[in-house]
Amino acid sequence: MTESFLGVPDTGLWLTIGLVIAATITTFLGTVTGTAGGLMLLAIMTFFFPLAVLIPMHTFIQLGAGSSRTFMMWRYVKKTLIVPFAIGSCIGAFAGAQIFVTLPSELLQGILGIFILIVMWTPRLGAGGPERLRFGILGAAATFLGIFVSATGTFLSPFIAHASSDRRIHVSTMATLMAISHITKLVAFGVVGMAVGAYLPLIALMICGTVLGTWLGQHALNKIPEKLFRQVFRILLTLLAIRLLVGAATELGWLDGIF
Repeated sequence: MTESFLGVPDTGLWLTIGLVIAATITTFLGTVTGTAGGLMLLAIMTFFFPLAVLIPMHTFIQLGAGSSRTFMMWRYVKKTLIVPFAIGSCIGAFAGAQIFVTLPSELLQGILGIFILIVMWTPRLGAGGPERLRFGILGAAATFLGIFVSATGTFLSPFIAHASSDRRIHVSTMATLMAISHITKLVAFGVVGMAVGAYLPLIALMICGTVLGTWLGQHALNKIPEKLFRQVFRILLTLLAIRLLVGAATELGWLDGIF
């Protein structure tokens, strides 16, 4: 049995410190690059927590990260997208919560990876259709997927990139829409009886780490040239999509004869 720090099950002092540092660093990177922070943190946390605990925990923490980023960068948020995305998000959250973990996560990861590559490298697809309708549908799809794989910022990022003329608009709008998605997911989790009360002290400390990471990242973002931001964003998102595809193929056993 692992020692318990602040009453959090199987989570000692050093693991707590490590997770808080991880939350700070991944949030910093997510703020600077416009994506990937939540997915990186999720990948780290999978080593320490079961899925039923991990998804709600990660949702709480990312809500803290997104809310702080929204608060600090509110003037840049593309506010016309908020209402349609929120409506779609409510639909997606409650639909997904009813069938939580009944679909294989590796299948969802594979679909997500393919979709990111298509949208990222096919500009007209990411910018097609009326913007508000597009983001209403995206709210439902991203939140539904988020019930199963939690970190769906990579799903939204290509669309937000096409709708944003400036890196600060991209990062702030991304944070706002993901915060909406996380809130609806947490309400849905509560409705179906999922609880992470024993982990709240750790969640609170990690949220503090995300606030620090956001503050540091915002200052770094202001110094990054727009062209460099776009290039780093595209490369990083492509690598994450490949990582999702490899992970899905590994879990499905398709790579057993290769590695």
